[in-house]
Amino acid sequence: MKITRVHARALHIEFPIGVLGITDTQSMNCVFTEVETDDGHIGYGFSAITNVEVVTTAINKVAGPAILGDDPVATERVWDKLYWLLCPRGQGGHGMHAIAAIDVALWDIKGKALDLPLWRLLGGARKKVPVYATFGFGFFDRDQLGDAAKHWIGLGFDKIKMTVGMNALARRDEPRPLEDAIRADVARVQAVREAAGPDVGIYIDANCSLDPLHAIKLAKQLEPLDIAFFEEPINQNDIRPMVDMRRQTSIPLACGQNEGQAHRFRDLMIHGAVDVIQPNVVISGGYTQCIKVAGMAQAFNVTIDNGGAWPFHNMHLHGGVANGGLVECHFLSIESCKRIFKSLPEQENGWLTLPETPGVGLEPDLNAVHDLEIH
Repeated sequence: MKITRVHARALHIEFPIGVLGITDTQSMNCVFTEVETDDGHIGYGFSAITNVEVVTTAINKVAGPAILGDDPVATERVWDKLYWLLCPRGQGGHGMHAIAAIDVALWDIKGKALDLPLWRLLGGARKKVPVYATFGFGFFDRDQLGDAAKHWIGLGFDKIKMTVGMNALARRDEPRPLEDAIRADVARVQAVREAAGPDVGIYIDANCSLDPLHAIKLAKQLEPLDIAFFEEPINQNDIRPMVDMRRQTSIPLACGQNEGQAHRFRDLMIHGAVDVIQPNVVISGGYTQCIKVAGMAQAFNVTIDNGGAWPFHNMHLHGGVANGGLVECHFLSIESCKRIFKSLPEQENGWLTLPETPGVGLEPDLNAVHDLEIH
């Protein structure tokens, strides 16, 4: 079997928000990648949370042509080839996103060629994975957050996540002091805890939008609310202040969804910066690298969960490896996937049942993909 075609498309997806009477429109961008073989197999790859035009160009102009004629099942060989082509000095960023999109497509082909769902091919540790819902976005005001929490709990979730920080560092020129941002966050999280009650797990995510001083201050003020983990509290996932923060707060710390290189995950664990590590297969170099990160986490006895959304790709990793953890049902990413793929698994009582369809198990609507393409 040989690779005969690689083609990526940058997609822009807009969708209405119809929750609790809110009228709003949200959008997300992603990279949709097709890899085709000489015997007719087609693998569908994916990446997101990046400059999608840059990644698409990197795939179509550089990475794709370099692997034509290669064996798609030889994922280690292709991954290493792409690493030295796109990230030869350990760079992350756009190069790793491009590798991830292609690698996901290759594993999709491998599963289809072997007639196995990907989670079984990765180890088949469990048929169902536990999930949490990311629901608490900035378009909900404080008064709406409690009702939103109750809405998602009513859908069967007993673990829910909300954003904090609200891009505080990026918005300092508004002006918007960081003290004001975290003061508002304390009130927002309190509103969710009051609405959710004591038995629901609450997770918070700053998306790397706070400096160490304010991340620690926020964590200390939220400690009485029994927060399950604080994701990406500090800008750049800066390891030294993450270590300091972990020593100063009882709230578990999580990060890793936007990391590209395996050594970054290694260093976060070696230095004791995290309680939960979060490789994301559509960002962190695909399945080929993420199964290695999962292995490192097992050796360090560090929990792995899915952060950074895109549950229908990441569920295979967490169903495949023995130390798999929570999968993120990110509301906006799920709404995006509904526009691209014909049918999607649905969580039931806080669990996703993994598909038996060969490969990743996602059938795209190619007409919709064409309509969503950025030209």
